[in-house]
Amino acid sequence: MNTVEHNSRAWNKKVENGVVYTKPVNEDSIEKAKANDWKITVTTERAVPRAWFPSSLKGVKILCLASGGGQQGPILAAAGAEVTVVDISKKQLEQDQFVAERDGLHLKTIQGSMSDLHFFDDESFDLIVHPVSNVFVENISPVWKEASRVLKEGGVLISGFTNPLLYIFDDKQEDEGFLEVKHSIPFSSMSNLNEEELQQPIQDIQAFEFGHTLEDQIQGQIDAGFLIAGLYEDDFGGSRLLDNYIKTFIATRAIKVSRPR
Repeated sequence: MNTVEHNSRAWNKKVENGVVYTKPVNEDSIEKAKANDWKITVTTERAVPRAWFPSSLKGVKILCLASGGGQQGPILAAAGAEVTVVDISKKQLEQDQFVAERDGLHLKTIQGSMSDLHFFDDESFDLIVHPVSNVFVENISPVWKEASRVLKEGGVLISGFTNPLLYIFDDKQEDEGFLEVKHSIPFSSMSNLNEEELQQPIQDIQAFEFGHTLEDQIQGQIDAGFLIAGLYEDDFGGSRLLDNYIKTFIATRAIKVSRPR
């Protein structure tokens, strides 16, 4: 099964269902961003520190990678950046286009995979914003390498990703109030489905998710030519049982210092 095509359809369905990560920002947020009063997230709850960005975004070329939904891209465009949004979901990109048209913003959208940015030249961007999304690809090494390729030397990659501990527990059991270790890392939600479940209509099945090791997440960036220059953790804001015990999301700020190995 082609996981990219499947997850593209799954995210289109999430937009139709109004899932939180598909809801565009409101007009007030855009007006504040135009006045340089803005914030974005790349995890769940916690805003990315403003110190991770240039003091001014005027003219900064930003790639919002796997970042459709009308959230990060429009905010950064309103703050003055030259924004391009890449996402596998057509409907997610339509959310960015909707905000741009509603609020008079200029941004570019491209439907494509985060693992293959062939439509960009080397060193095209000053900064990449990459919210929690590489959980939807089996192999994240190409994501880091492509990000490094299209970033200028000294450019910054701001990424959010999951702590793999999130995937060792059974979701249904957690919903019932107890935690039981059930899965190993690396994790694939595909491995938990039988052939009949794999053939179910898209509305009956979630996007495939993959729990990557911390080595692949952090050392993977280093191997792609990045220096990790900042890190923080985040959670679901208290809505999940695991929030009582550990932060399940990580954000990093990485600086491109060399070409991918």
